[in-house]
Amino acid sequence: MSALFNFHSFLTVVLLGICACTYLKMHFPAIFEQRTGFRGFFWKAARIGERLSPWVAVGCFTMGVSIIFF
Repeated sequence: MSALFNFHSFLTVVLLGICACTYLKMHFPAIFEQRTGFRGFFWKAARIGERLSPWVAVGCFTMGVSIIFF
């Protein structure tokens, strides 16, 4: 089943995207300078990861536990 039709998989993909964009922005900030268009989506994901990092970390931990045990 596609990640778009399964809510659990969709949340996993969104959390991984946020974490990946935040990690890449910390190491390569020049990639995320453009704030509009298609690349602006990745800038926004990195911004969410920076500002809401405790909540994103809790979400990643919860998602990891649910994937392992359920």
